Amino acid sequence: MKLPHLVAVLVCMPFAAQAQSDFELSFSAGLGGQVSPDYFGSEDYSAGVAGGFQFGHLRLGGVEIGDPDPNATSYGWRPRGSFRFIGERTDDDSPELAGLDDVDFSVELGGGIGYTAQNFAAFADIRYGVIGHESFVGELGADAIFRPSQDLTLTVGPRMLWGSEDYTATYFGVTPTEAGASSFSAYDPGAGLVSYGLEVGATYQLSNDWSLDGTLTWDRLAGDAADSPIVHSEDSFGVSLVLLRRFSFGF
Repeated sequence: MKLPHLVAVLVCMPFAAQAQSDFELSFSAGLGGQVSPDYFGSEDYSAGVAGGFQFGHLRLGGVEIGDPDPNATSYGWRPRGSFRFIGERTDDDSPELAGLDDVDFSVELGGGIGYTAQNFAAFADIRYGVIGHESFVGELGADAIFRPSQDLTLTVGPRMLWGSEDYTATYFGVTPTEAGASSFSAYDPGAGLVSYGLEVGATYQLSNDWSLDGTLTWDRLAGDAADSPIVHSEDSFGVSLVLLRRFSFGF
């Protein structure tokens, strides 16, 4: 399974929240499909599973985050969580990489800060590869927001990804040992801008509990990442469609 872009999957049963309970939690989670490059820099694409997660509301005693109204939009500055799943890279799936070491899947966790206005949103996140590459990445993004109808929301805006030296070495580097076993020259990339691009999103509210979330992405590799000998295409595209269900807990 190749999932180079964002994936979060959580399945659970809903429980009705009491109006004055000590603990309340609501969120949306779901599954769908996506088409994306086989690995960073690949010119080949594969279909795979995609997932989605959206935090809604949390109340724990006297502490409350978010809004219990699923139709409410929180404006202004707010903290945010950030998650990304990157699928494994093997020469069994991509024979052109023969001689390079396989790269295990990675799970990035982190957070940042976001700002939301009526027709604009922006965010800055930092994540760490708690499983897999064990390095840092930073992401910046902004969106113009359009609401053609009460049920449909459209977003479009730029994205930028920064990676530490360990990150770029994992996905774009070639060690001397790998160079001797493959057709690639040794390459030691440094930290810096990894990619920039554009993301277009659409969310359609099917009901109070169900929604459909679609995303189109374009990314172009930059800096040392783009100069890597393993890169066959600096441009990559992705599409995903996820069906989300709202869940609520309380006791």
